[in-house]
Amino acid sequence: MVIEHAELSIIPGQEAEFEAAFERGHKAIAQSPGYQWARLIRQIENPGTYLLLVGWESLEAHTVVFRGSDLFQQWRAAVGPYFASPPNVTHYNGELTPAEGA
Repeated sequence: MVIEHAELSIIPGQEAEFEAAFERGHKAIAQSPGYQWARLIRQIENPGTYLLLVGWESLEAHTVVFRGSDLFQQWRAAVGPYFASPPNVTHYNGELTPAEGA
């Protein structure tokens, strides 16, 4: 599995609208081949910053299949207007599940 790690900076005062838009945009991501799951987490110290984690079957499922699709355009149309700056996106190999005994 590949985990997309995206830090999202949202225009101040638009956080509630962004969260509602994320729910609409998530429906597009979830339809993409290779999609596994997504989590949106709001930062405590800076409430206008969010961490988006998305599990993908492979790097190409995100960077080629999803980003090259109309579903990506739907995602960006829903959430893009709320970005204060372009998202910082990186990818990691591995699983994101609690370790045994944790």
